[in-house]
Amino acid sequence: MTAGEKEELIQLDLWASMFGMRCRLGLTLKGINYEYREEDLSNKSPLLLLQMNPVHNGRPVCESLIILHYIDECWPDTYPLLPSDPYERSQSRFWADFVDNKFYETGRRVWSTKGKEQETAKRDRPQGL
Repeated sequence: MTAGEKEELIQLDLWASMFGMRCRLGLTLKGINYEYREEDLSNKSPLLLLQMNPVHNGRPVCESLIILHYIDECWPDTYPLLPSDPYERSQSRFWADFVDNKFYETGRRVWSTKGKEQETAKRDRPQGL
C-alpha cells in the first residue's frame, strides 16, 4: 500500500456466529476500524461466496483463528492478541482449539439433530463449563 492510501477492512458476518464474534472481538481489542456487513448465511451473497471473510484491501482471509493471526501480524503495534511467551501462546491456542472442537461441534449436533442423536450430543458436551 502506498502512502496516503486508505486501508479497507470489511467484516462479512452474521451476528450469531461465534467465529465472526471471535474476529470482531480481535478487531475491537486492537482498535482497528472496519466495516461490518451482515450476511444471511443461508442465502450467501456473491461477495461472501467468492471472497470469504474478512476482506482486507480486496484480499480475502479465511477461518477465524487464521484471521486473528493475520490481524495480529498486520497491526503489531496495537494490543497483542496472543501472549509473547511461547508456552502461554500454546495454551491460548489449545483453548481456542478446544472451543472449536468441543463446544461448537457438540452445540451444532444439539441444535441440528433430534431424538437419540440429540440426547447423545447433550451428554457429550463438556461438563462443568
